[in-house]
Amino acid sequence: MVIPAQGRVTAIDIERIVPYEILLDRIAADRESSWIDCRRTFHRAPEPSGRETATSRAILERLRVLGIDARIPDRGVGVIADLQIGSPDEASRIIAVRADIDALPMQDRKSVPYASKCPGLAHSCGHDAHTTVVLATIELLKTVAERTQEMDVPSVHIRFLFQPAEETCEGALWMIEDGALQGVSAILGLHVDPQIRAGQIGIRYGVLTAQVDEVLIHVRGKGGHAARPQHTTDPIATTASLISNLYQLVPRNADALTPTVFTIGSIHGGTASNIIPDRVDIMGTLRTTDADIRRRIMSLIERQCEAMASVTGNQIELEFRSPLGSVINDPFVTSAFEASARQVIGDQSVVLIDKPSMGGEDFAMYIDHVRGAQIRLGCAGQGEDWPLLHSPIFDIDEKSLAIGARVMARTALMLAMIARD
Repeated sequence: MVIPAQGRVTAIDIERIVPYEILLDRIAADRESSWIDCRRTFHRAPEPSGRETATSRAILERLRVLGIDARIPDRGVGVIADLQIGSPDEASRIIAVRADIDALPMQDRKSVPYASKCPGLAHSCGHDAHTTVVLATIELLKTVAERTQEMDVPSVHIRFLFQPAEETCEGALWMIEDGALQGVSAILGLHVDPQIRAGQIGIRYGVLTAQVDEVLIHVRGKGGHAARPQHTTDPIATTASLISNLYQLVPRNADALTPTVFTIGSIHGGTASNIIPDRVDIMGTLRTTDADIRRRIMSLIERQCEAMASVTGNQIELEFRSPLGSVINDPFVTSAFEASARQVIGDQSVVLIDKPSMGGEDFAMYIDHVRGAQIRLGCAGQGEDWPLLHSPIFDIDEKSLAIGARVMARTALMLAMIARD
């Protein structure tokens, strides 16, 4: 059989990994402090999207020490590693486990010994934690592989993807082009969540993240002296009016029951206080969870740009770039995650998420090809105001690392056993 398209894992599926639970948990307890050190090492040395060469080499070296077959693709970033337990044949389906490895272009302002040593770069989205969890998962499953004879472990094949350039939504496509999904029947992922306490795991069935479109608007016109705006088309004033109009109109044209977010994140124009520039560049994002609303809002933005250009005498160019689909969690794969989480942390610590996140994730590109699911790994420590993602002081409660690895190892093993039947 192959992994079912619908339904949930059964009690029989869950029982498949019971013989390995004590081993997995014992190894996790023994290795937890080393995993924390590993995460801090990555945290000190963040690299930007597409240039994670040192990070990739460090991951490759750790895998070689473990005796894992791994390679860096020809583009020089990212790592693809394979672990075979037992003797799977060429027809065996593969379960993939993915981590992202890039950092954000922002300053780390934490006062901790493991703060970033690279000015202007920080692991403020938790990718160092994701990388560590998947490396820890490999350690756990490698231990199972070494015990195949005495524990009668079935033959399974698991692939690990350490993906670059998630923040720029390029890396998943690179990995797919490099053959990372060949033979894969399902893919697993996770993301730390500072709105969930460490010790808890968030599970979401269906749509997990928003569709994301990057919005680029270029206002071109006639500049001049700040004292004589009447001799210009004042692209600055046009930009201000356009953004104000869009911020008012977008919410009024989207269904209030369907999440839709339009945000401007960058405005560039001008060089001095007494010069009206002849161009302004605007960058933002449109995030939606409904395809019809997405098309409607994109049309609204286009019409507003045309109207503002007509009224002000400026040229306004609009571009929607880098479209990214939603992560839509497969029900069966999600149920395997849920079952594993309940085994590791107990029913009371599993959080069923009732609404999608408006964040984007290029994990969505993988599930355009194979079934997959992501979980939210609670990482918030004590206190009411734990720093959120992309904060300059973002951090995690590091007890979440071992929990993530224990859940991921169980889920990968369970699905691999199902896929080989």
